[in-house]
Amino acid sequence: MTSSAADRFDTDRFEASRNRLASLAYRLLGSAAGAEDIVQDAFLRWQAADRQQIQVPEAWLTKVVTNLCLDQLRSAQVRRERTAGDWLPEPLLDGDPMLGPAGTFEQRESVSLAVLTLMERLSPHERAVYILREAFSYSHREIAEILDIAESASQQHLHRARRRLTTARSRGGEVDRASARRIVEEFLAAASSGSTERLVRLLTDDATAISDGAGLTETLLQYDTPQRIAAVARAGFKPTPAKRRLAGGTPTVYYALVNGGAAILFVTGEQVVGAVGFDINNGRITTVRGIAAPNRLARLAEAWRRGEPGEPLIAHW
Repeated sequence: MTSSAADRFDTDRFEASRNRLASLAYRLLGSAAGAEDIVQDAFLRWQAADRQQIQVPEAWLTKVVTNLCLDQLRSAQVRRERTAGDWLPEPLLDGDPMLGPAGTFEQRESVSLAVLTLMERLSPHERAVYILREAFSYSHREIAEILDIAESASQQHLHRARRRLTTARSRGGEVDRASARRIVEEFLAAASSGSTERLVRLLTDDATAISDGAGLTETLLQYDTPQRIAAVARAGFKPTPAKRRLAGGTPTVYYALVNGGAAILFVTGEQVVGAVGFDINNGRITTVRGIAAPNRLARLAEAWRRGEPGEPLIAHW
């Protein structure tokens, strides 16, 4: 095989793993843009490596990507950003290859907005072990080799991660899609009409709401009582000239699946200008997440433009 042919062959081998590596990095970082940067860095390292000495390319690439993510999670700048209260996971439209494997409940759960948010409670190693085990079914022996730790340490990290993530399982779970859509449509109708009582009935007693304030605030906006959430939703979902100017026009409102969960999208022209995701449990809403900062919506907006939007919930908001 000539040198150029060998290079093409090795590039093809990397490209065959790109989506899996991007999905791994996204789950670890909660950022699509960050995942893309990590995968590109891994590709450069793959090109620079003595590839004839790499016996199992998939394992080598997984180790490189995992450890690049861990280095980023440990960096002082990222720690400051994530502890300052201005971090939310970057939402992805269902069907995005970066969401990765979804054959089991554990795989689907590991990429939900609820779990990605709660990942902030885990140490980098706990996060890596949980994702490698639950989402990609690596054995503890394989995880130990990837992270250069003992198998017993891998088992301990997984135990701690599962214990710390029980909140996500108790506050949300798999919901029938038709039921989820009905609940979200009821929420939208109640918020748009200003019906506080209807909104409160749709929320659990311990419901929470989080918003990035369209990127206009330095910290997240958080609300933790059904009455407060209802009041904020009623005010937020009421269209005004100022909101339309901020959105760049009159948005159309669509129902969508985002990270496997129910969501509504505000779309102006072909641009997604806002996303609201919902966690639902036993027929009621446990969490509302409002995301409108453009940098958090870039990949979702690109996927939306390529897709078939279907009928809107509200044609002219």
